[in-house]
Amino acid sequence: MTSAVPAALPATRAMSYRPILAAGLLCGAMDITAAFINSGLRGVSPPRVLRYIAAGLLGAAARNGGLASAGLGLLCHFTIALSASAVFYLASRRISFLTEQAVISGILYGVAVYFFMAQVVVPLSAVPPLQASVASVLTGIGIHMICVGLPIALTIRWYSRQPV
Repeated sequence: MTSAVPAALPATRAMSYRPILAAGLLCGAMDITAAFINSGLRGVSPPRVLRYIAAGLLGAAARNGGLASAGLGLLCHFTIALSASAVFYLASRRISFLTEQAVISGILYGVAVYFFMAQVVVPLSAVPPLQASVASVLTGIGIHMICVGLPIALTIRWYSRQPV
C-alpha cells in the first residue's frame, strides 16, 4: 500500500495545510463579518460588498452580476485570506519570532496585509477605486490587525505547538 505523502516529505510539511486552512477560514470569516458590519453601518448590503470584491476580477460588470458575482466575491475573499495565511505560515517556519510573539507579529502582519492590499492588489485589480478618508484607512487598518493578522498568527502558533 502506498502512502499519500512521499517518503521524502516530512510529516510536518504534509500537515501544513491544516494550520493554513484553519487560519485562513478563521481570518476570512472574521474579516468579511467586519466588512459587512462596517459597510452595513453606511447602508451597504452584504451582497453589494461581495460584488465589490468580485469587481476585482470582473470590473464594473460585477455590480449587475447578482448572486453569481457575490459568490465569486466570497470565493475571492477566502482565497486571499488563505493566501495571507500561507504566507505567514511559510514565514513562521523560518522566523521563530512570528510564533513566539504571535500577538505582536499578528498585529504587525495585519497592518502589512492592509497596505499590501491597498497599494498592490487593489490597484492591479479591475475594481473601481473608492475615495479613501483618514477614518476609512484607520478603520481598515484596525480591522486587519484584529480580524486578519491576529487570528492568522494565533492559529499558526497554536498549530506550531501541537505534537506531530
